[in-house]
Amino acid sequence: MLPTMADVQAAAVRIQPWIHRTPVMTSISLDALSGAQLWFKCENLQKAGAFKARGATNAVLQLSPEAAARGVATHSSGNHGAALALAASRRGIPSYVVMPENASEVKRRAVLNYGGKVITCAPNLASREETLAQVLQETGAVFIPPYNHPHVIAGQGTAALELLEEVPELDVVIAPVGGGGLLSGTALVVHSLRPAAQTWGAEPALANDAFLSLQNGRIMPVQSTQTIADGLRSSLGEMTFAMIQQYVPKVLTVSEEDIIRAMRLLWERMKIVVEPSGALPLAAVLTHPEEVKGRRLGLILSGGNVDLDHLPWVTK
Repeated sequence: MLPTMADVQAAAVRIQPWIHRTPVMTSISLDALSGAQLWFKCENLQKAGAFKARGATNAVLQLSPEAAARGVATHSSGNHGAALALAASRRGIPSYVVMPENASEVKRRAVLNYGGKVITCAPNLASREETLAQVLQETGAVFIPPYNHPHVIAGQGTAALELLEEVPELDVVIAPVGGGGLLSGTALVVHSLRPAAQTWGAEPALANDAFLSLQNGRIMPVQSTQTIADGLRSSLGEMTFAMIQQYVPKVLTVSEEDIIRAMRLLWERMKIVVEPSGALPLAAVLTHPEEVKGRRLGLILSGGNVDLDHLPWVTK
């Protein structure tokens, strides 16, 4: 069953003791640059460095004692894996995270530091799923998907819930889209609380499966991609796609250069560390000025887990 607004509201109460209520920030210079009024929901300052803490915590807290005792497992490029490992450690249960071999080293270390066990796979969805199936068979752990799960989606929607509580009169809310958990949860909340507003997705042109899926009316799986936005290399799930079809009228795509520019601007103008995936909403705003001019926009900066030894604008 698809999650409801009541599920998001219940999740907000459930996870409140375990997550940060992240700040909403503004920037006069970025407003001027974009021609719009921007409010940034800073999930880069969330527990485990990303919005994923919300969905993972909501899912783990709802496991029965019997299910929790078996531990939890998932596949992840990093942020969901770290969030799940953190949530599991708080409940005193084991966690197993299948990660692609090209995953960011800083994200792999985060999973390990939170007590998770990392199992490496090839960098494609088929390998992720095959390796995860082996882990589940060997451990008996409960699979907590990174996005295609009602408890995860409801948890992710709490970021938009907080944003609209602070800035209710928005015209558009933009969230990055990979597997679609954040975007679908955001869209549900915006549709429920601010029906006059729209929710848009922001996606790398090198991994534009959500854009293509909306165009074609069916899930178009992402092919192997080397986009710098490593958190957005996943394909939509059936649940997230159904919600995005219902609530999201458009997905804006951006180039790799656009992503790096936006990421650097956030560091320079706002003094906040944002990873490539988290910079997508600002990149979309700056790349599509005709879409946003004069509007009031909420941008969800989804995460801040960056390998500081390999910044994209530094060449060696």
